[in-house]
Amino acid sequence: MTAQATAASRTTPAEPAARPLLAVEGLRVAATAGPAGPVPILDGISLEVGRGECIGIVGESGSGKSLAMRAVAGLLPSGTGVTGGSVRIDGREVLTLSPRDRHALRGRSVTLLMQDPFTMLHPQLTCGRQIADGLRDLDGGQGRRAAKAARRKEVERRLAEVGLGPDVADRYPHELSGGMRQRVAAAAALAGDPELLIADEPTTALDAANQHAVLELLRGLQQSRQMGLVLITHDLRVAFSACDRVYVLYAGQVLEHGNSQELESGPLHPYTAGLLASEPSVRERFAELPAIPGSVPAPGSRGPGCPFADRCAHAAQVCRSEPVLLLPPEKAGAPADGAGRLSACVRIAEIGGALVAPAARRTAEPATAPGESADERPDRDAALVATSVDRTFRSSAGDHAALLDVSLTVPRNTVVALVGESGSGKTTLARIAVGLETFDGGTVSVGGIPLPAGRRPTTADRRRLAEQVQIVFQDPYSSLNPLRTVGATLREALAAAAGGRGRGDASGVDALLAQVGLPGSYASRRPAALSGGERQRVALARALAARPRLLICDEAVAALDVSVQAQLLNLLVTLQRTEGFAVLFITHDLGVVRQIADLVAVMHRGRIVERGVAAEVLDAPQHPWTRRMLDALPGAADIGRTP
Repeated sequence: MTAQATAASRTTPAEPAARPLLAVEGLRVAATAGPAGPVPILDGISLEVGRGECIGIVGESGSGKSLAMRAVAGLLPSGTGVTGGSVRIDGREVLTLSPRDRHALRGRSVTLLMQDPFTMLHPQLTCGRQIADGLRDLDGGQGRRAAKAARRKEVERRLAEVGLGPDVADRYPHELSGGMRQRVAAAAALAGDPELLIADEPTTALDAANQHAVLELLRGLQQSRQMGLVLITHDLRVAFSACDRVYVLYAGQVLEHGNSQELESGPLHPYTAGLLASEPSVRERFAELPAIPGSVPAPGSRGPGCPFADRCAHAAQVCRSEPVLLLPPEKAGAPADGAGRLSACVRIAEIGGALVAPAARRTAEPATAPGESADERPDRDAALVATSVDRTFRSSAGDHAALLDVSLTVPRNTVVALVGESGSGKTTLARIAVGLETFDGGTVSVGGIPLPAGRRPTTADRRRLAEQVQIVFQDPYSSLNPLRTVGATLREALAAAAGGRGRGDASGVDALLAQVGLPGSYASRRPAALSGGERQRVALARALAARPRLLICDEAVAALDVSVQAQLLNLLVTLQRTEGFAVLFITHDLGVVRQIADLVAVMHRGRIVERGVAAEVLDAPQHPWTRRMLDALPGAADIGRTP
């Protein structure tokens, strides 16, 4: 199936004979800096993008998604290089262009929109200046003043195109919300009117409402400009709701390709099925999320056959010896499954019927709150009790009320989810609970320890507080000392839990690692040698060393692949049940809320606007903001698609 054939059913039809806007054939990229010679990273990737078409590239971290598109844009990191294949943009081969000519393509023919807008936006330049820098020449022979006025008018037009007012032109990135920053980054990326936009995880850190808005924005711009759009994401819900076609990458190879709806409803490779099964659902809770065991093999350690064979429940000897070939399923003896469907599974004819993974998941009874509604009555034995808490941040730019009359109870042995948009006050409340932030008014008690209003706890109080509450942050790499081994980090945590006596012994470290599903040999490793999921397990082990009554998880699984996220959620549920601690789980993912939470509280602009039993709130939301978050979920409606 050509890119245009799919695009015709969803966007403005392209001419049947038109060539693809982007054609990648047999692209190979290798690490070239090692002493052993080139180590293959991408192994023969082929894909197409048509004008006015959106394709998705999905797969776990380490699969090569971003690297493939960086090769297209000529932005490969140092120590890597293209070793084979072809990349043509509008029929023009770009791999053979000089560095100067490749540079000229960026911003005009192809441009990148990165996950974190702070990496694209200069903190010391106004948003308008950064958009203006990418605009084509507008002076038209006018005088300097007229040219400046024309650029300002064009900047304001570009801001309006992404749904922002003209005043944003004079503001700096740090003065905007996450969703607004991503819109400014999109306007800056599109300032040169490129034919192809590559968006690399543009919605990962956003709540559902902002995520929906950014996806709708990108899809609308792509269709109105008849631009090609490549959406790189590890969120399958995003890919299936926003993209016309999807390529599934794993270990540097394409394992499956097809129409989004067909691929979602009937995966033709065990890897795709495994990713789908790992995705938590906002509609039902599962007894356990099926998680793909293991992790993506490192470059240089991949065998001659299917790179997924060692993690695949359906693997046979033929899978480890036959080369990966992306073919129509009928060529492997399976029934045809829609025009353009391709699979690299050599056993698809035998196992195809078993790949309905999401339907095979075993549901669990909806979680119920322990006893009465603990949020509405005092509970002296609760892990956290916050009553009428206020917090206002004051600066020269003005006052910002982060918390307004917030009351929340986390009962013992209970998981309470705290959800809301970015900037709603969730993390501020968490930082108050662990003594990292002060509050202006109200009362806060953690494990029976009252916290003082208006000042931070004393050193003695913080020591007592650490015995009651621990926190796990979103990015485990920044929270772990990169120079210290895992064992040293955990020994320090054990010593702190013992009141500073001793350094923690090897048996205690081994026990902590075993508790979070890691072998004792990991004690000698440093964070850089671990995967993202393994680092988060170490961060969890460090928090559990204190045997706290309350564990706070602040977006602890937000940056993880769905398969790794499923492993961590299953682990956390098991540990919470066996150890009996309470959890305050901060997240913007309502599917995760359904899977893990007993109670849920919804925050909006510093206030808690709804709370109750998780299943009841998700099934029958009462507040408009809760309903808006649910309506904004990918798949709730087709985003930007034309019938």
